[in-house]
Amino acid sequence: MSVFRRMRDITVATLNEHLEQSQDPVKLIDQFLVSTRQDIGEAEKLRHQYASHTRQMKQQADQAASMVHKREEQASMALKAGEEHLAKLALQEKILHEEKMEQYNELYAQSNAALQELDEQIDQLKVEYQNVYSKRQYYYARMQTIQLQQRMNQRGHYNNQNVPRMFNRLEDQVSDLEYEAQSLRDIRRMSQDGSGTAGSMSSSTLDKELERLKQKLNNERKE
Repeated sequence: MSVFRRMRDITVATLNEHLEQSQDPVKLIDQFLVSTRQDIGEAEKLRHQYASHTRQMKQQADQAASMVHKREEQASMALKAGEEHLAKLALQEKILHEEKMEQYNELYAQSNAALQELDEQIDQLKVEYQNVYSKRQYYYARMQTIQLQQRMNQRGHYNNQNVPRMFNRLEDQVSDLEYEAQSLRDIRRMSQDGSGTAGSMSSSTLDKELERLKQKLNNERKE
């Protein structure tokens, strides 16, 4: 069983699925990154505790090994001195320290293996964090692209729909003003050049035409 295993709301295995369904993938990734940073922090605290425990087990095993060696020498010295009873006592303690040494060596091996496993898990979390962070940068860039595209589309819609109409109306107004100015200029020339012709016509005929034109203009204004 893993030394450090904590169930997160979102795992890497399901992150992509959540991203496809999320309307705000950057926010979702940020939540995942916060969770992963917390996991890394907790794992590093646990690693510190395991490292300290591993060192203690190593020290206990080394101390027991030192006592085994020491009692071995003492038993040898006692036998050389003819003190067989003392040699037996030293050998008895040697056996006890050998058992202790084996026990702590076993604990040290277990703790050291767990420490290595924890190191691998921390490294995996860090790689996972970096990979997801890179994905965040990608999705953030995509969201910015979408927002800029939307703004560009809105401006394009404005230009396509409103600007041409505005200039069309302006063109019509300018054309009307130009036509009126030209017409008035032509009439003034006619009055200057052909005053005799106008005078030869009966006033009643001119009055009728003038009245007809006024009526036509009034009708056009009403329409």
